[in-house]
Amino acid sequence: MTLIRLSWLQLAVTSLLLVIASATIGCGGSPAATAPNDQPDPQLPKFVHQGQGPELMRLAPADLAGMTLTAVQSVELPGTLQTSGQVTFDDRRVASIISRVSGRIEEVRVSQWDYVQRGQAIATLYSPDIMTAEAEYLQAKAMVSKLSGTNDDEFGRSMLEASKRKLDLLGIEPAQIAEITVAAPTFVMHAPISGNIVQNQALRGSAVNPGDVLYSLGTLEDVWITADIYEGDLARVKPGQELSAVTTAYPDEIFHGTLARISPNVDPATHTAQIRCEVRNPGFKLKPQMLARVTIVVQPGQALVVPLDALVFETDKYFAYVDSGNDLLERRAVTIGAWNEEGYARVISGLSAGDRVVTGQTIQVNAVWHQAHGESS
Repeated sequence: MTLIRLSWLQLAVTSLLLVIASATIGCGGSPAATAPNDQPDPQLPKFVHQGQGPELMRLAPADLAGMTLTAVQSVELPGTLQTSGQVTFDDRRVASIISRVSGRIEEVRVSQWDYVQRGQAIATLYSPDIMTAEAEYLQAKAMVSKLSGTNDDEFGRSMLEASKRKLDLLGIEPAQIAEITVAAPTFVMHAPISGNIVQNQALRGSAVNPGDVLYSLGTLEDVWITADIYEGDLARVKPGQELSAVTTAYPDEIFHGTLARISPNVDPATHTAQIRCEVRNPGFKLKPQMLARVTIVVQPGQALVVPLDALVFETDKYFAYVDSGNDLLERRAVTIGAWNEEGYARVISGLSAGDRVVTGQTIQVNAVWHQAHGESS
């Protein structure tokens, strides 16, 4: 299905036509201007004010040749919802490897984009802090042997556990602690998860401090695709729904997954909410920042559609002129979305089913509105 999008070029052309129409009506360029100068100018429409209600302009279809009214339609939505998104790492499967001691990087064993296995050696650090902690551990271990069977046996064991805890906090793993036989100023760092090195800050010979990030690891077994859906579709989606995704890189391959999360916030500018889709990634083909087309299996629903020629664009908004009865028109701001039928747009907000909107000569009606207000359109 081809989606209808109003490009900036189309919007610019629309705005240009609006200016031309305004100049034609307000600056003597209308057919009436070619008539003899003694003919009276056409009378501008009048505005009707309704207290706290919207301002209305009195203008009948008979007053402007070609002006027509069309009803806003409610149409059936299919059992699938399509949107575009971007591939990202699942943040539950990303780990930052930091230095927990002051020292220096002695050896770097992996580079950026390398794939590493959990437990694989990735760097060697030199740190006097490590040597001091190992010496305390060995001293406590010797004390336990010396005090075994005495009244101070419990004290010795508590000292040993405290020294082990200190080594653990410095990033020394239990298997490494068990192998300590002599205090050494170097130790080897291991990968906490399997994944790709997505960021590498570790440089041989560089100084490090506690808290410095040396590596960031991310796994690609499962990835997220983050996409936007219109607020009008929120009632149709829920976590757990099945979906499929297609990318430009692999147009003939379908990746499957489920809708995992729905943002609790709606963007007030676009009237969209973000969703996160958890997608299986065999062969690690999906890469972060790739674009993907997502199709979600949903329940059928309803949507409002309006002809594109019922809309005028000004500054950063679309407007439509709605028939309020008795030849009165109301100017409303309308939020629209893409639609799969040429010549129509989906209404997100601003209009209701059955509203009758101006479709013929909409730009001219907009120009008359501004001119009647004494504004430049």
